[in-house]
Amino acid sequence: MRLPLLHLALVAAVIGLPTSMAVTHTAAQPTPASPIVPITDDMPLADYLALLAQIAPAAHEGAQAYLQAFRQRCGRPLRTAELRRAMSEGDGEPVLMGMVRASHLRDANGLAQLGQRVVCDQRRSR
Repeated sequence: MRLPLLHLALVAAVIGLPTSMAVTHTAAQPTPASPIVPITDDMPLADYLALLAQIAPAAHEGAQAYLQAFRQRCGRPLRTAELRRAMSEGDGEPVLMGMVRASHLRDANGLAQLGQRVVCDQRRSR
């Protein structure tokens, strides 16, 4: 089943991909090397989370758990741009992706364990 282009554009916006890239993927065409677009805090965190909740509830719940763990471990909130980058660069930040999976599986123990592995310096977590 193919998703409507509008839905794909919304997904692309949430995870930080250029909309043209999402449309290209729907046609199963090879994608040219696209320039790296810096992710900025152009969207309030609450709006980003609301979009995640609409698209993928487990991603929303995992992101919420990640945000809470980050704040507890690092002593500051994670900015929208940082969360978007953690979701979209490469295969995604491994701890965050694990938290999304644990949320999907309703694995509270797994979420707690992963929360202890959150890295404050995002560059070192790769």
